[in-house]
Amino acid sequence: MSKFEERGSEIRKLSKQLVLDFMKSHPACQPGHEGLRLAQIFRDCGLDWGDYPKATSSNQQYWVVAIVQELKSEGKIERVTESGPWRLL
Repeated sequence: MSKFEERGSEIRKLSKQLVLDFMKSHPACQPGHEGLRLAQIFRDCGLDWGDYPKATSSNQQYWVVAIVQELKSEGKIERVTESGPWRLL
């Protein structure tokens, strides 16, 4: 593994922990509560770079889509509805 791949792996790990820590701290994300939409999680975690040509804020959210899917696969969070908010399990 190259030094760049190692750094990327560490960034992914830290980003995933950031999202999980944020969700643990937010009342709406607690088990049984309403949850938060991905856009809010994305912005409140400071992952939005702002709007750029062909890289709008909504396009940048794909990074967080992968993070929440990882956390879901680990059994840490759930999506409340098919297209709805996310919360802790």
